[in-house]
Amino acid sequence: MADEAEHGMAGTTVADDLHVAIVDDDDLFRESIAQNLVDAGFAVADFPSGPGFLSYLSDGGAPGLILLDWKMPEMNGIEVLRRLRSDGCEIPVIFLTVLSDQIYEEAALTSGAVDFVEKSRSFSILRRRIELILGGQKRRGEAAAAQAEGGAPAADAGDDTLRNGEIELKIETHRAYWRGKEVPLTVTEFRMVLHMVERAGLDVRYRDLYDLVHGAGFMAGDGSEGYRSNVRTFIKRIRQKFRDLDADFGQIENYPGFGYRWLDAEQPRSADRSAHED
Repeated sequence: MADEAEHGMAGTTVADDLHVAIVDDDDLFRESIAQNLVDAGFAVADFPSGPGFLSYLSDGGAPGLILLDWKMPEMNGIEVLRRLRSDGCEIPVIFLTVLSDQIYEEAALTSGAVDFVEKSRSFSILRRRIELILGGQKRRGEAAAAQAEGGAPAADAGDDTLRNGEIELKIETHRAYWRGKEVPLTVTEFRMVLHMVERAGLDVRYRDLYDLVHGAGFMAGDGSEGYRSNVRTFIKRIRQKFRDLDADFGQIENYPGFGYRWLDAEQPRSADRSAHED
């Protein structure tokens, strides 16, 4: 197979920010994702190796986003990412891999990736992640252009930060800060915290939180409600990461049998809930 293949829609002009590069040594998987992306309106360049992709960039290739596999011969995905960042390349990278252990996710994010998606996830989920990332890139570019022209950007242009009391969430980069200190959340943990903070003061169902991990309709565990133990494990780990920074952290309350809530900044802790952590 050639080192690089271009895919696009005949007779259609595709904006630069809708060009996606796929770097994966699995030919069948790479071609399947490429075709799905083309059908969704993206232009695609795909590569079976890291060196081939880096050559493409050095020759002037400029995709809006990169889908990167971890386990590849010659140069693995993390080596490709580190080369990109050391060269000053800030194109957003999503790791698309069979490696699901937390250690790989954390290594990817620490090295500069913006997301980490398991290959088993549906294409609709991957497409949504891509659209969210590219949408954030576009908003920041428009805000920067407005400032360069001397105009005042819209109030929220390029602002991807959500704040509520002591919590600050950087949505685009999946970074969380508590009282000014970064909380080392994985992407999945970040999404769960974001989901709760966006609904601060309201109860969020176990099922809603679980769907952020595995997608709507997925079942796991013992019986139809078995997913609850999975969510409890995530919340326990999230709480501990916040408590490692602040021993008095207590913003996540449990509603036994239903789910959890993130306390709003002005909302006092509920005595009947704070005493019990599911």
